[in-house]
Amino acid sequence: MLAAGNLLVAAGESYDRILGLDVQLIHDALFTGVNVFILFFALSYLLFNPARAMLEKRTERIRTDLDTAAKDKETAAGLKTEYEAKLKDIDKEAEAILSEARKKALKREEEILEEAKAESARIIERAGREAELEKKKALDEMKQEMITIASMMAGKAVAASIDGKVQDELIERTLKEIGDETWQS
Repeated sequence: MLAAGNLLVAAGESYDRILGLDVQLIHDALFTGVNVFILFFALSYLLFNPARAMLEKRTERIRTDLDTAAKDKETAAGLKTEYEAKLKDIDKEAEAILSEARKKALKREEEILEEAKAESARIIERAGREAELEKKKALDEMKQEMITIASMMAGKAVAASIDGKVQDELIERTLKEIGDETWQS
């Protein structure tokens, strides 16, 4: 640097000021300052204002989105409580339906048991009647057998021409062979 200062001194100019403020430098500085302010206001108008407006719109959109989200959250919470209440009601309703189905099943079971008891009573009654009919049939058959035997005996008695005393004796003997129980049952 000293070499540069020496060159200027050698060229014939004097270098006695540190900053070298002269009218041209002040004029250039003021001109540059005015230009910077003009550029600042122009750029502020052209760039900063649209950027601010865009940021304002974005902020407003975010704010409305947040408000909408909060409203949607409240609505969702309301719907959730409503659905939970409905689920509880559905559980109660399902329990009521199951209870009603159980009651109907028990009632139907009782009806089936009553029908089965009635049917078994009818079957027992029918079996009793059939047994009674079979007993009467057997008695009738036995009576027919006795009549047949008596007819045969009568035929033999007539054929032998036996007197009444012998005939009475044959009937008595036949009756003893058949037995008194047969006639009584």
